[in-house]
Amino acid sequence: MKITVVGLGYIGLPTAILFAKYGNTVAGVDLSPIMTENLNAGHLHIEEPGLAEDLQQALALGNFHASTTPVSADAYIIAVPTPNKYDLYKSCNTAYVESALMSIIPHLKKNDTIIVESTIAPRTMRDIVQPMIENEGFTVGEDIYLAHCPERVLPGNIMHELVHNPRIIGGITTKCTEKAAAVYGAFVEGEIIKAEAGEAELSKLMENTYRDVNIALANELAKISNHLEIDALRVIEMANKHPRVNLHQPGPGVGGHCLAVDPYFVIAAAPEQSPLMQVAREVNNSMPTHVVSQVKALMAEQDGNRVTIFGLTYKGNIDDTRESPAMEIKEMLIESGFDVKTFDPHVASEILTGEEACEDSSLILVLSDHSEFRDIPASYTDKMRHQILFDTKNMVQTVSDDVTYLNYGNLHTRKRVISI
Repeated sequence: MKITVVGLGYIGLPTAILFAKYGNTVAGVDLSPIMTENLNAGHLHIEEPGLAEDLQQALALGNFHASTTPVSADAYIIAVPTPNKYDLYKSCNTAYVESALMSIIPHLKKNDTIIVESTIAPRTMRDIVQPMIENEGFTVGEDIYLAHCPERVLPGNIMHELVHNPRIIGGITTKCTEKAAAVYGAFVEGEIIKAEAGEAELSKLMENTYRDVNIALANELAKISNHLEIDALRVIEMANKHPRVNLHQPGPGVGGHCLAVDPYFVIAAAPEQSPLMQVAREVNNSMPTHVVSQVKALMAEQDGNRVTIFGLTYKGNIDDTRESPAMEIKEMLIESGFDVKTFDPHVASEILTGEEACEDSSLILVLSDHSEFRDIPASYTDKMRHQILFDTKNMVQTVSDDVTYLNYGNLHTRKRVISI
């Protein structure tokens, strides 16, 4: 089978490589000539366990080639970004999807399958994608087959989960669903869930909205507990002993191109029917300001001005800083007049070592749960002006006895601060 994948980011590239690894001829398409040249030379632009090895295998088999323009194929997979618009409800911007569709239309022939993996708002397939194809003279469901097949993977485990996770296949028609399911049958070993396009669109959005709402509950609990001088983490631990309760963990905010983005697509589609989702977004969006307020209160007790941020990514053990609350917190601290140093072993642009970033610092602020931060060596903290660590991810396991360790559970014991 010949497959063209448009968009070689965190989802499109692993998908393309897996199709190639499993014996398909795959053309990967991206607008960046530097990226495509590097991929053809075996060099990656993203960090993902197992991807480098699979790329080398696909290249050795001669099954993968990257370029800046599409080629004719049997199936086309669109995996381009869908950012928020700058409107009232931050609705879904489908410009990249539409551009990708326009790039493949000249190559379309009867019996081709088009699959949109990009996360999209409800009814995008019927209201935008289908008309674009039918305006070219094709009949969807008879000679061109359209489906939305959203990814459902965890960064850091993408290569495994693409193969083994259940896969939702949402076709415009039943025949569209069958055709798309046959495409993913090339490598997917998980359950194939056949659905209608709108069901698939909304299902993906609700998976991330569910998590966003529950994280908001945990973040609000952290604020409440700090105000009442109660250990929020202990409360969560005890509440989760109930067999039907699963409170999430609080943090510095919600990031990435899923949880921080997808709920708005639902909100924009039905603003009057989504007050809970809107409030959850407000709570999670408030967390960077809340963290900065705690940092200001802690630093007011010190004679130094340097704060060291550990982690700039939105989650641990990846290099993705998209929508990361850590980046927002960093800018807010700089604007507040702090001397900010950063340490992130997963972000290529970060050049400071842990020792260098912590020298003369009065506070370490942990914002990403990288495994490298579980055990903080004394060499990091020995040269600090004041040895204080505020762990917003509750993930540090060992640190020098000389360090004052704070998290959302014991922050109130250090200093009573105003919750925001």
